[in-house]
Amino acid sequence: MTRDELRKQLRQRRGTLSPREQEQASASLALNLVKNRDLHRARHIAIYLPNDGEIDPHPYMAMARRKGVHFYLPVLHPIHPGKLVFSPYFDGVELTANRFGIPEPAFSKGLRRPAWALDAVLFPLVGFDENGGRLGMGGGFYDRTFAFSHRRPRLAPKLIGLAHDFQRVEQLPVEPWDVPLNSVVTDQRVYRVK
Repeated sequence: MTRDELRKQLRQRRGTLSPREQEQASASLALNLVKNRDLHRARHIAIYLPNDGEIDPHPYMAMARRKGVHFYLPVLHPIHPGKLVFSPYFDGVELTANRFGIPEPAFSKGLRRPAWALDAVLFPLVGFDENGGRLGMGGGFYDRTFAFSHRRPRLAPKLIGLAHDFQRVEQLPVEPWDVPLNSVVTDQRVYRVK
């Protein structure tokens, strides 16, 4: 099966979940994120707004905010095409749909945080394997934004993929430009990547 065929199949399966199943998965995800040692000292975390059946990180955000964690949403960079910058995400922040229809804060408003200044990044996966292979939507935004982590891994934030456990597959090919994950967290467990 090609990456595009697998992406289509996994997205379709994700789309069959009922609102109740999504809610239960998100609550379980939150508990597994709290246990993830990559997040224990993180105070500045990039997050995403769920779309297309992605697992919802909001229950975790509610727990973490009580401990003083600050969250940031990815924003398409208008000057450096294909890259992301991160803007603060809090109750009442104004969001506008980007060219993909995904809500994001306006680039021109508010503070922005560069990728290297984050402690951790939680991003959605379409598929993953236990060896760190991952399948996203295919745009390469996270790979381009965090490409510096290949050269300077100690400066890179912890990169953590989020998914439903059924999105795990036997094996995915890893491309040279794929930025490695530190872990994958699902509604069932935490997968540490070697």
